[in-house]
Order: sequence, then C-alpha cells, then structure tokens
Amino acid sequence: MLAWLLDLITRSKKPKTRRSPQWSRIRAEHLKQEPSCQACGASTGLEVHHIYPVHLFPNQELLRENLITLCEGDVCNCHFLFGHLRFWRSYNPTVREDVTQWMQRIKNRP
Repeated sequence: MLAWLLDLITRSKKPKTRRSPQWSRIRAEHLKQEPSCQACGASTGLEVHHIYPVHLFPNQELLRENLITLCEGDVCNCHFLFGHLRFWRSYNPTVREDVTQWMQRIKNRP
C-alpha cells in the first residue's frame, strides 16, 4: 500500500522548467516529423519528450536529436514509463533503443 501511495505522489510531480521562446516552434516541427508515440504507436495524448531533460541539460532543449514523441495515454503512459522509468525526476538515456525494442515486440506479437 505504501509503495502505491509513493508512486502516486511522485508520478504527479514533473519538474518545472522555463522554456525557450523557440520551443513551441521546435515542438510543432517535431510532431510533424514524428506524429505518433514511438513506443506504442498512439496518435493522441502526445508529448515531445527530451531524452536529456531540460532542467539538467538546458543547452540541449532545442536539439532535434534530443527529442522523441511519447504518449501520456490513459491505459499506458509511455512518457512516464519509458522516458522517465516511472519516476518523473529520472531520465532514460537509452529511451530510443528501448522503445524500438518494445515496438518490435508489439508488431511481432502472437
């Protein structure tokens, strides 16, 4: 029970970061190039995730190679699961490789 409560508390606290004035444009361009979740293929509830988070690596905020599209769906929150390894203050530098393997499993499921 305590683990569930702790997970609920940490899940709701994303770090807040001030964004560059260019972020809206970069985000929109990224979503045009990558319009679905790279982990599950969803096309709704999309977030442009920074592989290396802005609050730790501010110089990488606008780099296209630091961005990946992940969903925050009701059934599966790929952003939280793959991008943050189920802890908002964490990050996953191998998220691209992880979601590629996961998508292959989905495509090849029995």
